[in-house]
Amino acid sequence: MSVPDYMQCAEDHQTVLVVVQPVGIVPEDQFFKIYKRIASVSQVSIRDSQRLLYIRYRHHYLPENNEWGDFQTHRKVVGLIAVTTCGSSKEWPQTSERFHGQKEVYGSTLYDSRLLVFGLQGEIAEQQRTDVAFYLNFDECPDVEKRVEDFVESIFIVLESKRLDRATDKSGDKIPLLCVPFEKKDFVGLDTDSRHYKKRCQGRMRKHVGDLCLQAGMLQDALVHYHMAVELLRGVNDFLWLGAALEGLCSASVIFHYPGGTAGKTAGRKPNISQPADAGKRHRPGAQEVLIDPGALTSNGISADTSTEIGRAKNCLSPEDIIEKYKEAISYYGKYKNAGVIELEACVKAVRVLAIQKRAMEASEFLQNAVYINLGQLSEEEKIQRYSILSELYDLIGFHRKSAFFKRVAAMQCVAPTIPEPGWRACYKLLLETLPGYSLSLDPKDFNKGTHRGWAAVQMRLLHELVYASRRMGNPGLSVRHLSFLLQTMLDFLSDQEKKEVTQSLENYTSKCPGGMEVITLPDGLKLPPVPFTKLPIVRSVKLLNLPVSLRPHKVKGLLGQNMSTASPFIYSPIIMHNRGEERCKKIDFQWVQGDVCEVQLMVYNPMPYELRVENMGLLTSGVEFESLPAALSLPAESGLYPVTLVGVPRTAGNITVNGYHTSVFGVTSDCLLESLPGVKTGGCLVEVIPSLPRLQLSTSLPRSAHTPQPMSKEELSSTVSVQLFNGETQQLTITLENIGTEDIETLELTSKTVTTKEKVFGEFLSWELEEALSHLPLKPGQSVTLTVNIKVKLDFSGQENLLQDLNDDGISVTGLPISSPLRQVLKPRAETKPVSSESGKAEYNHIKTLEAVLNFKYSGGAGKVEGYYRDLSLGVHVDVEPSVFFTRVSTLPATRRGGEREAMRLRRYR
Repeated sequence: MSVPDYMQCAEDHQTVLVVVQPVGIVPEDQFFKIYKRIASVSQVSIRDSQRLLYIRYRHHYLPENNEWGDFQTHRKVVGLIAVTTCGSSKEWPQTSERFHGQKEVYGSTLYDSRLLVFGLQGEIAEQQRTDVAFYLNFDECPDVEKRVEDFVESIFIVLESKRLDRATDKSGDKIPLLCVPFEKKDFVGLDTDSRHYKKRCQGRMRKHVGDLCLQAGMLQDALVHYHMAVELLRGVNDFLWLGAALEGLCSASVIFHYPGGTAGKTAGRKPNISQPADAGKRHRPGAQEVLIDPGALTSNGISADTSTEIGRAKNCLSPEDIIEKYKEAISYYGKYKNAGVIELEACVKAVRVLAIQKRAMEASEFLQNAVYINLGQLSEEEKIQRYSILSELYDLIGFHRKSAFFKRVAAMQCVAPTIPEPGWRACYKLLLETLPGYSLSLDPKDFNKGTHRGWAAVQMRLLHELVYASRRMGNPGLSVRHLSFLLQTMLDFLSDQEKKEVTQSLENYTSKCPGGMEVITLPDGLKLPPVPFTKLPIVRSVKLLNLPVSLRPHKVKGLLGQNMSTASPFIYSPIIMHNRGEERCKKIDFQWVQGDVCEVQLMVYNPMPYELRVENMGLLTSGVEFESLPAALSLPAESGLYPVTLVGVPRTAGNITVNGYHTSVFGVTSDCLLESLPGVKTGGCLVEVIPSLPRLQLSTSLPRSAHTPQPMSKEELSSTVSVQLFNGETQQLTITLENIGTEDIETLELTSKTVTTKEKVFGEFLSWELEEALSHLPLKPGQSVTLTVNIKVKLDFSGQENLLQDLNDDGISVTGLPISSPLRQVLKPRAETKPVSSESGKAEYNHIKTLEAVLNFKYSGGAGKVEGYYRDLSLGVHVDVEPSVFFTRVSTLPATRRGGEREAMRLRRYR
């Protein structure tokens, strides 16, 4: 026996083995359809008896294993059900011959057999036969289960007769020596009359009868026979059969203590004495079922009185003794090289019992022993099965990482160099099953919860193997997804060199198959969620920016008052206040305008050791239609916080929520949501978008100035103009207003405000006529209108004691003495060509005074006007005022006038 049954468990010792096989050409799907119906008859209540017979079905069984039927009777094929198709009477002889040939394979052990024929009609099909049943097709066979029950009852009759025949002590009869296949040559020539030989024969027969009693549902008798067999076999040092007797004793005791079964969660028995036909079902891979009846534990086939229970409890092993006897039996098996399969299966059975007893450490010792059992030359498929079962058993006892290790070994075995056609799909499937054991999930959200779990080095190795296996499967999209996951989740554990290698591999893969945000569904139904690159780059803060001052909407106060008047009354509630507080944290107190470019500022960080190129980065929003204008970034290696501004245009009005951003890095498109970004600071992500408002552009005839009126800030002004005038002088400022938006300008208001308050101004500083401009309203997009503003300065310069000194310092004569030139001021620059704002300028020209004012244009139109919103545009006016200066020229006149006195003629020159 070379192929172990890794699904064996202790309760299998009370089952009888029935093989169900196709004969001839039978469609596979139809065969397994019938097989499933046959296997549903897992236990049969024997008529006129309190016993139940349990059946274990197989659709494939090696004939060589059948030779071990005397050693352990549950390994013996006692029933055969053949399934075949027959289209005509001519084919029937050949079909019947095939059936008889199949019976000969297991002929030495068969108790009974049945043939199910599908498709045959006519005289042959109408014959009533016990061993053959005819059906029209695979769908019209209602009595299959009933025929199987009758078949099982016939098996029980034979089983019971053999039990009674072997159990009866016939004095004087010679007891045959039961042997396993490899022992037969060792007993040739032995003295069959020796006392030692007879005890060996008695002990082995007692053990064999114990097996038959256990299968026949007589648990107490089985315990008694096993105990007697142990004593006899121990006396003659028949270690192989002594191990079998001890294992049989353990199996019977397990059936008594654990009526729910030991086959695990998916294979546990559910005892139900009132409905025994539904109890004890256990499902196994390979379309096979093992069925154990709990009712057999409370009856011995004769009566169920109290003395029976007392006797059973006396002979039954305790849970602790069961494990000790398993250890002893396995040690005896280990003495025989050819009993490796028996030893391995015994280890598996003991592990299942220990799993029920929650003794994980002892179970691991049995499994460790099973790993080193040599079964000879195993095929690659058998190696894969062995490692997979070891993995499942380790998982059963809670050794998840050890389970993952053996599952991974099985995966590597699928693509061993000795296999002509490596099974990369099977390898990939097994690798996926190892993920939980290594605390690894393919959902990136599980890595945003805080502390990393598991060994990062092992996890990275496993992810690399998934990438390679998926590539060899011919699925580059799967490779991109796994490599993206590796880069995103293991970035903190990668060295600089590993980061470069991973990103280079990713770029090579994405050149053939770009990565996206779609969910990948595997053939077995597993879904791989998308992997957004939230760490390439890392975002630390998100801030929604207000519109420039000149574009910000303002609410009409009257409409605002109406809204307040219709508001609900204030009612205090801690719960309501809490909810309002959360809403305030999310909603921002400024508005965006439909159709205008809006900005969101991100502070980002590049964790890579080289320059990071981010392509097509834009905003993800919801609530209104939003056009995101993508940007491209190039972040320096391991840069500090770097500001990045993302822009977009809302196309409809309403409330807009900034949910995150999208990027394209290394050929992988990512949608990064703010809610999945740990540690991101944001002042709110919800802002109101009001309907479109017009946009006004202002240009002037005077030159611009960098001067900002106080206490105004520079950002509040669209521009500032500057001019220098003498006191009393008037200057015209021509302002051109152009509609550069998409909405008509329907209303326009102009107001002015003098910012300088310390100077006394006579008359009106700024004046204008707005009627001409208003006549052009509504102003269509692209149209412009011109407005003239008069600047008139008249200040009080009296009382300045240092004025004459300042003028004298300027080289101007005020005493009547001659001067070199009447235009002396031309030789010395005027204040307008010097930095008036500097301290030296103020000290030298402190007779110059400054007037500052702000012209404010309020305008509205379009849908925004209906909502009560307007915009304003401010223009700063800066005027430097110099006092009026009198220049005097003195000349000597001829003495023609009376008295010869000199007179001075003052020529006034006013500038």
